[in-house]
Amino acid sequence: MGRYAGPVCRLCRREGQKLFLKGKRCFTEKCAIERRNYPPGQHGLQRARRRRMSEYAVQLREKQKVRRIYGLQETQFRTVFKQAAREPGITGDNLIVSLETRLDNIIYRMGFAPSRKAARQLVRHRHVLVDGRVLDIPSYTVQPGAEVSVKPRSRELPVVMEAAEARSGEGVLDWLSVDHKKLKGRMVEKPTRADVPLAVQEQLIVELYSK
Repeated sequence: MGRYAGPVCRLCRREGQKLFLKGKRCFTEKCAIERRNYPPGQHGLQRARRRRMSEYAVQLREKQKVRRIYGLQETQFRTVFKQAAREPGITGDNLIVSLETRLDNIIYRMGFAPSRKAARQLVRHRHVLVDGRVLDIPSYTVQPGAEVSVKPRSRELPVVMEAAEARSGEGVLDWLSVDHKKLKGRMVEKPTRADVPLAVQEQLIVELYSK
């Protein structure tokens, strides 16, 4: 199955919460969750009123939620999970940290792109440098101490300028250091689960894949 190319606001409505898939629109009154906080479809409102999900359905929805937040296909997500399960420590925590340290997510967290999808396109189109070297692999794992920046010739791109201007002056996550004027930043340290502001229950995903 290919990547989802339909209206992303439907995904937020399906999961019942903001997944921040559409940049600044998610922070306005135009957000679909603000206007129609019930599942999409002809009978969405009726389903919301009588919703009673099984244990499996709850676990599945949590997995779909995280997968959609980070924009991964099922095969990609399962690969990340298997790698997290092999690492020492808590599998759920490892999963979230692995997703957070992807290059496309780092670009988004630093405020160089309005959404993870836009950040992934910047990486794919070779607009991003890691330690001065062009990298076009969105899934690349950024290591502590690495410098991430936008190529000098790409800093005038409207999507980059608008995103940086919107985030300029705002605080960034403690494990990141960012200069929005120079469009570069550094991953100060590897984050822990507590450092990631993500309202999900990753343990449900572990339980789902453990069946």
